[in-house]
Amino acid sequence: MTYSVSAALQSAIYQRLTADAALVALVGSDIYDALPAGPLPALYVVLGAEDVRDASDKTGGGAWHQLVITVVTQSAGFASAKAAAAAVCDALVDAPMALERGSLVSLNFYKAKAARVGTGAVRQINLNFRARVADDT
Repeated sequence: MTYSVSAALQSAIYQRLTADAALVALVGSDIYDALPAGPLPALYVVLGAEDVRDASDKTGGGAWHQLVITVVTQSAGFASAKAAAAAVCDALVDAPMALERGSLVSLNFYKAKAARVGTGAVRQINLNFRARVADDT
């Protein structure tokens, strides 16, 4: 098993999202690897948790990464969050990404969950993706 490519994968995903014109048109620069201190914007995207499983074989180390990217809004409905979630999917699914270590074999949408949070004033969409990486460099 290898977790060695995890930081490179996270960095590539973050770079891909922050460079995507359609997503930036919706959320501006409010795409975070870690939430900033202070008040948060009305609509933002944040990289979240990941669950990693071994995918090594006789050719080398590899892993399946199930990762979460969350879209959060304080808008009255889900429309703006769903538009941003669609832009995240469009930016990531099967996108070519160079990693600083290893290589990305595939990146696909797995599932999503949209829900009201707390008292219902905040809406959140958790997008789950599965990435297959190889530690071949």
